[in-house]
Amino acid sequence: MSTLNSLKNKVAIVTGGSRGIGKAIVLEFIHEGAKVVFTYIKSDEAAAILLDEIKKLGGEALALKKTSREFSSCKEVVEAAQEKFGSIDILVNNAGIVKDKALMMMEPAEWQEVIETNLTGYFNMAKACIVTMMKQKSGNIINISSVAGITGTARQANYSASKAGVIGFTKSLAKEVASYNIRVNAVAPGYIETDMTKELKQKEDLIKKIPAGRFGRPEEVAKAVSFLVSDKSNYITGQVVKVDGGLAI
Repeated sequence: MSTLNSLKNKVAIVTGGSRGIGKAIVLEFIHEGAKVVFTYIKSDEAAAILLDEIKKLGGEALALKKTSREFSSCKEVVEAAQEKFGSIDILVNNAGIVKDKALMMMEPAEWQEVIETNLTGYFNMAKACIVTMMKQKSGNIINISSVAGITGTARQANYSASKAGVIGFTKSLAKEVASYNIRVNAVAPGYIETDMTKELKQKEDLIKKIPAGRFGRPEEVAKAVSFLVSDKSNYITGQVVKVDGGLAI
């Protein structure tokens, strides 16, 4: 466990927390002393492995197999978090999908599914948490966007649109709830070494476009998120922090 414990006794919800960037955020929060509720929708095994890892670290966590695409499901996550740990201090909207295809070939369902998961899902979870945060007059929301939402990416019209929408949502909500001592920020990763990027073709060509000369690591995104939900960033809200090795410069 961290000797700093910058998130000691804080309660965090992380969507899509069983693998990739979400898993790195969960473990970072645990190291910093937080209690974590994470959601997942695919692998029970991956969730169990992460829970075991957290237990060995001496941390406390709850895994819930819930989708953020349904508001009722998000309300159940919030209720479970409150029942288990008593409060909600942090929400990290991270769960996301890709269905890349040229627009002329993209089916309406492929557009809709990405928007519903990557954008509407963020709305659902934030709405489910916001009343609790407003009542306690404190809270932190981090929305995981992407540099694709800033620069656009070919063959990712659905994904880029969803992640650009996340940025607008972040800025709007930040203005709305600042007076309640709630901060809302976005983190926009570039190419990160995850299962999602393993299938990318022409990886070497992509690396040439990154000033840092490599893909990022999930832990590097998690560190940025951890900073933004800590007291070290108390005067930062409505911002989009790129963690991309300079890709979007």
